[in-house]
Amino acid sequence: MSDFISLLITGLATGGIYALMAIGFSLLWQTSQTVNFAQGEFVMAPAFFMLAAMHAGLPFWLGILVGIAVSVALLGFVFKRLLVDPMLRHGVLPLAMATMALSIFLKEGVKDGFSAEAQPFPSIIPPADVTIAGTVVSLQSIGTLAVAIVAVVTLHLFLTRTSTGRQMQAAAQNPAVATILGIPVRRMIGHAFLINGGLVAVASLLISPIYLAKFSSGEILGQAAFIAAIIGGFNQVRGAIAGGLLLGVVSNLAAAYISTKYRDAVPLFLLIAFIMVRPQGLLGRTEERTV
Repeated sequence: MSDFISLLITGLATGGIYALMAIGFSLLWQTSQTVNFAQGEFVMAPAFFMLAAMHAGLPFWLGILVGIAVSVALLGFVFKRLLVDPMLRHGVLPLAMATMALSIFLKEGVKDGFSAEAQPFPSIIPPADVTIAGTVVSLQSIGTLAVAIVAVVTLHLFLTRTSTGRQMQAAAQNPAVATILGIPVRRMIGHAFLINGGLVAVASLLISPIYLAKFSSGEILGQAAFIAAIIGGFNQVRGAIAGGLLLGVVSNLAAAYISTKYRDAVPLFLLIAFIMVRPQGLLGRTEERTV
């Protein structure tokens, strides 16, 4: 039983990171109909921004803050202005292809500009174990889950308790009506991209100490986050959270009780199951389109 609890907490910690990335997918889709297939590389890149700042002589915490700021600027503001805005007017498919190209550019850029070797990344949480009710649990897993929860709760409070957050929700639900009501829709969409830049930076900060900072990590992370968003409900932020947590727990338990060989296949099995049984996802709503 203690092993199960330990695996469950570790799975929830991994799922919390998936949830942060999946929320970004959901936010961008709701506000601008953008599917960012470079989301995995968006999680990979901030780790190298932070490492570059530290190698330049900045202390650990300042390097992290600089890396987060650069991520918000480049992966939020610049991404929207230089890629999404010009491409979106041509339709969703060209934009999706453009983000695929961006993912390759980021991966190869980090490989050539920084290093092809995996880089150790310092953790904000001490690598130690704690005993809770007779169960030995990694302090890093607890800390990762706690930081992910704080990030999600903060985002929820922002979206539901602030004027800007409510305007963002209104702009996402019905841009035409929001414009009539005087809501600056374009600015609200820009906020969504900035938030995504912050979320991927936090996810990178949490996952890089575990899996190291490497140029190829975005492929698996992006796939997991995309599947988490789909099985949770692509058009619901709370669904993205549920999908991320579910995927993290199921993948971790499958690796422990079945085989580690099937760990990477579990997300695909879940995806197929949900598409067949509940295509709108756990908490998603069915969307009807007129053809």
